[in-house]
Amino acid sequence: MKLSRPVSWFLLAFGVWSWIIWVTFVKNLVKDGSGLAFDDGHPTAYFWVHLTLAVVSFVLGTVVGGIGLRGVRALRRTS
Repeated sequence: MKLSRPVSWFLLAFGVWSWIIWVTFVKNLVKDGSGLAFDDGHPTAYFWVHLTLAVVSFVLGTVVGGIGLRGVRALRRTS
């Protein structure tokens, strides 16, 4: 399957964007002072659910970004 240039760049940008957003979210989650993420210093269900969402998003962002990167590299070789 051959990806077009715009699709390849979109997938690559999506992967990078996903990492930027979720790394920021995890940093904020760990520093949470509202009591949602930690109760007396112990992680809550809210923390674990959102950490799981972040990890899944890291994996998906990496896979999607990797596909985009492979598409960009393939297009550069054929140009």
